[in-house]
Amino acid sequence: MTSEPAQGARLAGIGWRAAESAEPVDLARLARVIAQHRNGYVLHDGEREFNAQPAPRFLRRDVDPVDRPAVGDFVLHDGAASPHIEHILPRRSLLLRGAAGERYRRQAIAANIDHVLVLMGLDGDFNPRRIERYLLLIAGSGAQGVVVLTKADRAPDGAAAVAAVQAVVPADTPVHAVNAKDAASLATLHPYLGEAHSVVLVGSSGVGKSTLTNTLLGSERMATGAVRTHDSRGRHTTTHRALIRLPQGGCLIDTPGMRELKLTGEEELDAGQFGDIDALAAQCRFGDCAHGHEPGCAVRAALESGALDPARWASFAKLRGELDAQAESLETQLKRKAQAKVMNKALGQRLKDKYGRR
Repeated sequence: MTSEPAQGARLAGIGWRAAESAEPVDLARLARVIAQHRNGYVLHDGEREFNAQPAPRFLRRDVDPVDRPAVGDFVLHDGAASPHIEHILPRRSLLLRGAAGERYRRQAIAANIDHVLVLMGLDGDFNPRRIERYLLLIAGSGAQGVVVLTKADRAPDGAAAVAAVQAVVPADTPVHAVNAKDAASLATLHPYLGEAHSVVLVGSSGVGKSTLTNTLLGSERMATGAVRTHDSRGRHTTTHRALIRLPQGGCLIDTPGMRELKLTGEEELDAGQFGDIDALAAQCRFGDCAHGHEPGCAVRAALESGALDPARWASFAKLRGELDAQAESLETQLKRKAQAKVMNKALGQRLKDKYGRR
């Protein structure tokens, strides 16, 4: 029988930290979700990877998709020849977004991650406004955002691009400019990739996520695609989220390019990302200033003087409007679920009263 220290060492290779577990865990049945497909999950226990199905309770229609296993989750399986996932261990972090489409749903991107590497190319893909949106999604996840500007070898002035990003992100958000094809250039990312650490890559298609992953691995494991010249966008060469063990000791989750980045309604605009606007709003004459045409509005004064970039204000206003709409959708959904729960409980009681226990 394998000793507990040996099991702990084995599991550290998939990012497990025994010291952070708040409950006793059967290490022999512990594994991590490394991929999710339409027909099930792929798990890794530190020695081997194997397919597994979710327990039937995860498939019930009334279960929030966020409460189902996600890539990065540590789970307990039943140990059968055709294993089933029985339990999801408490998550230390969870990165969410609003799912694409008209219907309101939250979608889990990755669980139990330490850093979210936001990749953006220093070419036609460069857009600081999109970085603001990514960081807003990351802020409440429990993970730390890190901005990685790829294709630094093609940028005429990489230092200026780094400065432009640093001007719009919180002071504690690291910003790196790298050449994803150059292993030496990626050494600046190694502090995020050590043993028992997990990172997730996010960014548009064609930004270099697969190229960066291949360089870190030292092999062509991930397919890469050509990038369109007119908009610097690529095809989806990564088609599903997958966790990869790195030679640096950590784990990396690669994701498909995200064309749509919808908020969930749970984000907080006053969490520090727009600290400059928060500081200006605090100087307005009226506490409920809408920053329109009210007298003594410090935000309008900063816009008129050029102290506040109109594009940054427009980004803030757009995110605030979307956040309000998504929060309303979330509240409506939660009310419907609560009402359905009450109705189902009442129906169950009536059936019990009429037919008794069976």
